[in-house]
Amino acid sequence: MRLSASGPFRQAALLAAVLAAPVHAQSSVTIRAGTLIDGRGAAHRNVVITIDSGRIRKIEGARAGRVTYDLSSFTVLPGLIDTHVHIESHFGKDGRASTQGETAGERALASAENAYLTLLAGFTTIQSIGSASDLELRAAISRGSLPGPRILTSVSSLNNETATPDQLRTYVTDMVGRGADVIKFFASRSIREGGAQTITDESIRAGCEAARAANRRVWIHAHAASAVRAAALAGCFAITHGSQVTDAELALMAQKGTFFEPNIGLVTQNYLENKQRYLGIGNYDEQGFRFMEEGIPRKLDMFKRALQHRGLKIIMGTDATAGAHGQNAREIIYRVQRGGQPAMDALIAATALNAEALGLKDRIGKVVPGMDADLIAVAGDPLRDITALQRVVFVMRGGKVFKNTR
Repeated sequence: MRLSASGPFRQAALLAAVLAAPVHAQSSVTIRAGTLIDGRGAAHRNVVITIDSGRIRKIEGARAGRVTYDLSSFTVLPGLIDTHVHIESHFGKDGRASTQGETAGERALASAENAYLTLLAGFTTIQSIGSASDLELRAAISRGSLPGPRILTSVSSLNNETATPDQLRTYVTDMVGRGADVIKFFASRSIREGGAQTITDESIRAGCEAARAANRRVWIHAHAASAVRAAALAGCFAITHGSQVTDAELALMAQKGTFFEPNIGLVTQNYLENKQRYLGIGNYDEQGFRFMEEGIPRKLDMFKRALQHRGLKIIMGTDATAGAHGQNAREIIYRVQRGGQPAMDALIAATALNAEALGLKDRIGKVVPGMDADLIAVAGDPLRDITALQRVVFVMRGGKVFKNTR
């Protein structure tokens, strides 16, 4: 689907398209896959997947006869997962990222559009880092009122350079009470401001301990090596960005079992591609753009070094903001083409490993019996040409088909 209108007219057209989107659910479904990449590191040729009541029941060698969906010319994979998006972020009526003068309804429509575009791109689960409106969107998608990926949200994020341990504990309690699936707080400045550590090591530890006690995962924004080190030593669940880490911090995260989410292939590139739509808003100034542009080779070098650390849990998150939704696969492609990550490892990161990082490893991320039927099909073989991920022809989430253009 391609929408060329703008503002309310574009959003109204999008809503009409969303509500008319193909959503087909059957009690028993069979899919013939020419190739199946199962999310666990194996590729299978010519198999039939049987789905009952939205879950995968069995996988067996292809047999003669009719199937519900014949994808024998395509590669089938688990639905892709992005651990870091900002699903509400969008360009407003004036084409700028500030969204000045918008109504709550217009913002809600924009979020629904972003979610729909992300689903059509093959991402059946996302973690939004995060705004209060995510709660309504999460609920609407869960009950089937809107088509979109399964959503987990942080609801908000804490960016307070003077935050004390008690303030971190209070923040965690507040977010849990509001329905957050994950806790997000900043331990360093933005890369546009140099990325230096902000809050103390003690505050980082207090926030992570409070989240753990509340049975919530925690996502720490940290560019500075010192902030990454403090978060890893505190047993924090996941660290995002890490643009300034040394091999010592990479080794420490591997030792501690910390999930590490570098963002190297989409977020900065999207900012630069849409510079005039961001420039002049907050820290999106000329110096900030210079910091971001200079950070591209630095982050690529960091990623290549990270790959050398055995056991480091490198997950796939994009940090997608306005302009990037639906382009999430660019991060995976960049990691393979520029970062040198083996394609199979990159696919595991975007499926089974990401499912583990979201606490959903028993539901999604793998094509095996008993799992939710989150499946996509792409034209081509992503193990040979990773850009096949941009040619999604089929999307199923929970046994419901949302895209079928094969």
